[in-house]
Amino acid sequence: MRKKVGGMLLAAAATALASAAQAEAPIRIAASLPLTGSFSVSGAKHEQGYRLCVDLINEKGGLLGRKLELILGDNRSDTETAINQYERFINADKADLVFGTFSSKLTFPVSAVMEKYGMVHPVPAGGALRIWSQGLKHAFYFQQNAAELVGESLVEMIDALVPPDERPKTAAVVHSDDFFANGIAAGLLGRKVENPGGGVVADLAPGYLADHDVKVVMEERWPEEGFSDWLNLANSVKRSEAELVIGLTASAEEAVQLTRALQTVKAQPKFLYLSQGTQAEYAEGAGKAAEGVAVHTSWHPAVPFVGLLAGATFTNQDFRKAFEAKYGTAPDEDSAIPFAVCQGMEQAVRATGSTDNRKLSEWLHARTKEDPVRTVLGPFNWDERGLPKGRPFLEAQWQGGVLKFVYPTDEFEGVAPLVYPKPQW
Repeated sequence: MRKKVGGMLLAAAATALASAAQAEAPIRIAASLPLTGSFSVSGAKHEQGYRLCVDLINEKGGLLGRKLELILGDNRSDTETAINQYERFINADKADLVFGTFSSKLTFPVSAVMEKYGMVHPVPAGGALRIWSQGLKHAFYFQQNAAELVGESLVEMIDALVPPDERPKTAAVVHSDDFFANGIAAGLLGRKVENPGGGVVADLAPGYLADHDVKVVMEERWPEEGFSDWLNLANSVKRSEAELVIGLTASAEEAVQLTRALQTVKAQPKFLYLSQGTQAEYAEGAGKAAEGVAVHTSWHPAVPFVGLLAGATFTNQDFRKAFEAKYGTAPDEDSAIPFAVCQGMEQAVRATGSTDNRKLSEWLHARTKEDPVRTVLGPFNWDERGLPKGRPFLEAQWQGGVLKFVYPTDEFEGVAPLVYPKPQW
């Protein structure tokens, strides 16, 4: 009898020790980012956003009584590397939570891996509609809308802020052969969106430009990698005499090259609109040529969004202060978006009291306009595809070396008047 009781006590002690060890084990969070390669500028900023969020939560005591451990991999802006890293995070590293990567190019194949294992896939960058037409059950997009719908915000801004007799009547659309850029172009030009394996995802005819009586006088697409013929492209834009020039680039570096080339050949459109260019690197690279350039954005430092972190209010202004204190520089949307991803997942874990991805997915799907996830990008609730509801993009413009929020004009204070037409070079 003594041996039996002793054995029971030993077993109970072992169970208690194992439970204590499990309780003290960190919550493992993994993400693969393009820290080198063509997307490295944005990838590095995504790392900053993830790290800041994890560090702030740990400073507040962690989550569910456990510290957070961040595991990052460099996918070198390569799809196969990204796929392999996400497989490893789930199967070898046994990550509790797995955060998304940067760019639609990488997110599209990664989404299949996450779905296969039933992992919640919070996506910081990956707006191509093809991603969100796969019937994904556990993916949630932490930006405003799909790429194909970005153009709606552009034409609405022009209609709202430019008198009818001054609006551009012609447009040149030039873009990278990139997932996201192609998506925006499809919406502007009214094209069909097709899956790589066949089948039409959406027919976007007639397109936002035609729908607003803007005639497309030029379209040109450059290769996804290795393009350098910027001056010839800029000369073609100049010869088109387009009043509205829309440049859809895959990176801030490409946006700099396009802007500087247009300046060099003295192309003088009434308005220059880019899909990339919110970053300080763009302003530094483009210099004075950035003046008057407009760009859509998911985040702006002046927008007074109120989020949550570690169970307490955490505003956009709190984020700015914390980021500057940690990194010695101001944040931009490439660091704010991944921070919002982390905020959203932390709220899901805290609300469910669990890192069970099935429970987290159910909780995120159950968010509503009245009870959303609250982040520095604003509130989020999602449709059945995983796309946010009621979240048009913000529009900003470089004015006097500062990226100023210009549209919409009735949602926040501190909106700057749109400079139109763009100052000539």
